[in-house]
Amino acid sequence: MNLLHSLQLTAAEELISVAGLVLLLVAAWSGDRASRAISIATVGVLVAAAAIALPALCGSLAGADVSAFGGQYKADAFSAFAKLLIYVGAAVTLIVAPAFFDRFRAMRAEFPILVLFAALGMGIMVSAGDLLTLYIGLELNSLAAYVLAAFLRTDDRSAEAGLKYFVLGSLASGILLYGISLTYGFSGTTSFDAIRVAYAHGMSIGATFGMVLILVGLGFKISAAPFHMWTPDVYEGAPTPVTTFFATAPKVAALGLLMRISLEAFGAQPDAWRQVIVAASLLSIVVGALGAIGQSNIKRLMAYSSINNVGFMLIGLAAGTKAGASAMLVYLAIYVAMSVAGFVAILMLRDADGNQVETIADLGGLSRTRPGLAAALAMVMFSLAGIPPLFGFWGKFVVFQAAVQANLLALASIGIAASVIGAFYYLKVVKVLYFDEPTDKVQGNSDLAHSILLVVFSVVLSPLGYLLTGWLNTLASSAASALFHVV
Repeated sequence: MNLLHSLQLTAAEELISVAGLVLLLVAAWSGDRASRAISIATVGVLVAAAAIALPALCGSLAGADVSAFGGQYKADAFSAFAKLLIYVGAAVTLIVAPAFFDRFRAMRAEFPILVLFAALGMGIMVSAGDLLTLYIGLELNSLAAYVLAAFLRTDDRSAEAGLKYFVLGSLASGILLYGISLTYGFSGTTSFDAIRVAYAHGMSIGATFGMVLILVGLGFKISAAPFHMWTPDVYEGAPTPVTTFFATAPKVAALGLLMRISLEAFGAQPDAWRQVIVAASLLSIVVGALGAIGQSNIKRLMAYSSINNVGFMLIGLAAGTKAGASAMLVYLAIYVAMSVAGFVAILMLRDADGNQVETIADLGGLSRTRPGLAAALAMVMFSLAGIPPLFGFWGKFVVFQAAVQANLLALASIGIAASVIGAFYYLKVVKVLYFDEPTDKVQGNSDLAHSILLVVFSVVLSPLGYLLTGWLNTLASSAASALFHVV
């Protein structure tokens, strides 16, 4: 009966696993000519998996009733919230990828399958209740991600991005695994709940080292400074649909995993990990803001923007409260919408030959030649900067509010001041779009799917997005509560 219950709770992962294996056979038999059909089928699988996960979120499920395989897997409201964002990021990637790769005749049947197995690993990551489950999910995601980064074999930048991602990702995995081994050695268990009990009365120096190494390993995965060095090169070199994927789904999974292990496994000793999170937060905000100022490539600018936004999200985690966790999830959901809109707009920046236009200077005067596209891109930039009345402002507001409520006034003040610095490079892009002389570089026609996605997510980022705040805050609060449910 326990096995049957566990299998029921892991239905989403089972569906993705079986579908991935079936589609892999289809790809082997049919070849690349079936790539579009496989992509459509994969999106359908992701929608079905989201439908399976949704009831746990709506029902605010938490505790032993949603714990599978002896606590190694948790199908609670938090994992459901994270999975919905992961599946959205993966589905958008599959929708925008064919038009991009077809120009290079590089669309292969393996692409949607790699995305699907990466989504499987990410689902396991956010549902992990054990250090071993954590590592299995992380490696399943990482192995697919390394191949995706180097997927465009005709582009040297893509091969370079894949190699850098592999080398630094492997280093991060090694650091994480060493931290896991130390944590197991000093706690005598790999279960998050049991680690919390073991550390309830304090942590030894060795246990603290293990915790720090785990946080450092996850810091690489979320591209938080000072572990961010791979991000600009990988974002620039990877195919743009893959960059869209990296900026959304894996970011959600890694941040979700960081939240779960901090608030569950090490939740009894928040003061032990808070200083690490605060340091990473401040460094990410400053490095992301200053690093983006001199960038001339818009994908590299978005990479530094990602580092900067991770810093703001970590402010919510540093609070160590239910309100802080809820605020972080709200920010994360809005960030996914901003990233999708931003990279879809970048995909639509093509010259007359269909080649990607990535240099910011080449976007001069875009408002006069492509006013709709320029307006959407400007909206993304203003939203990333947190300028009201766009929806991106709400994400920053809730994390600063949570920090102030947790008596982290200095951290909130520094974050607010640094967001003013960050606004400079976003406004620089808007200035190029609206005030520079037209370069007429962007002339390519937009794909219908890209246009629909851009309109939908632009509406979410507009002031109309505030209509979603009540619903989003309720779901985020429900998900955050699951992390504070002590078994």
